[in-house]
Amino acid sequence: MAGKFFVNTAHAISWGTFDGFTWIRCDGKGSFLQSPALKECAQQAEQSGETRFVVDLEACSGMDSTFMGFLAGLAARMGKLGGGVQIASPGERNRQSLEDLGLDHLLEIEPLAAPWRGRVDEIRGMLQPYAPRRLPGIGERARHVLDAHRELAGTSDENAKRFENVLKVLEEQVPTEDKVPPEQKPGE
Repeated sequence: MAGKFFVNTAHAISWGTFDGFTWIRCDGKGSFLQSPALKECAQQAEQSGETRFVVDLEACSGMDSTFMGFLAGLAARMGKLGGGVQIASPGERNRQSLEDLGLDHLLEIEPLAAPWRGRVDEIRGMLQPYAPRRLPGIGERARHVLDAHRELAGTSDENAKRFENVLKVLEEQVPTEDKVPPEQKPGE
């Protein structure tokens, strides 16, 4: 995972909390670059007690496996708390990506009885840009990629096989707390 990661401001997240759910809108490609900001945004809402999320993919041009792995992990965590994750306006390409990995069994894609139906434009108009509190270091981002792929692999036997080699490579390359010198620990 050598090299530098850059934040692209064209790939933005906006969000808000409405009537018992947190709405998160992803603009641009949902990728390993945008996924840490999505994670931080969701964690902030979770710390406030939120367990119901809507991820708006209307302006999302595509998703990589890290982004989808984070969504899978969020859905699994929220499901254990009695909440869940719904997907709004995925478009055909994103819907197909989620279904290809079997994530339509964890995520509610365009649920007909969703409380936000009929209010999408109103909600989008009230969203606020989300600015990450800090940019994660390279080691922390690498750990996020690994964790997201573990989440994906854990969703089904098929995904376990599909991501087996990716996980092996990531586990060899991603520094763990015990392998990172103190001055380079993730998040510092």
